[in-house]
Amino acid sequence: MTTLLIAVCGGVGAVSRFVVDAEVRRRVRGSFPVGTFVINVLGSFVLGILTAALTHQADWLSPTGKAALGTGFCGGFTTFSTASVETARLWLTRGRSEGSRYAAATAVASLLAALLGLALGAVIA
Repeated sequence: MTTLLIAVCGGVGAVSRFVVDAEVRRRVRGSFPVGTFVINVLGSFVLGILTAALTHQADWLSPTGKAALGTGFCGGFTTFSTASVETARLWLTRGRSEGSRYAAATAVASLLAALLGLALGAVIA
């Protein structure tokens, strides 16, 4: 049952990623992969909130529910592989500095978003 729930939530996360990416691309044009950047930062923030909230209030959600939300939904929503390909694409088409800036910005912003999520999750828990 756990595996099925993780798979379903992962599917919901992947569809959510597709919708968010399409909406961001529709609104923001350019060669910088803003959609993937936003998705990974937002996913890191949500996972930070979930981690802190579920750590401080561990009783309200089963281990299966925690895995479904964290591993399933957040795992399906975020996309390290796409960020890696987009970094390589920028590196090859726009130069090393552009690819390096994108990779660094993604890593730093995602880490800061996760830390902010952890702090916020601890407050609301």
